Amino acid sequence: MTVKYFATIRTYTGESERRFDDAPATLRELLAALAARYGNLFRNAAFAGDALNPEIIILVNGRNVLYLRGLDTPLAQEDEVSIFPMVAGG
Repeated sequence: MTVKYFATIRTYTGESERRFDDAPATLRELLAALAARYGNLFRNAAFAGDALNPEIIILVNGRNVLYLRGLDTPLAQEDEVSIFPMVAGG
């Protein structure tokens, strides 16, 4: 599995992507593992309590997890997960 980080999420992780040899079973497990690795800035960007932070966009294979199963979206070894902060501009 490959996880790609964008914009401010990249600054929290210090890297643009990370490869995992053993994919967690769900998005929730992946984000918890990433939060344990990267600390509170990442945790606060990813989670709002026990829910997905509404200010983050996560795609699994190009599909927004809000239209899949949210934090319970199943993951597989061949998946690509992209994590973006919500951005606004004009």
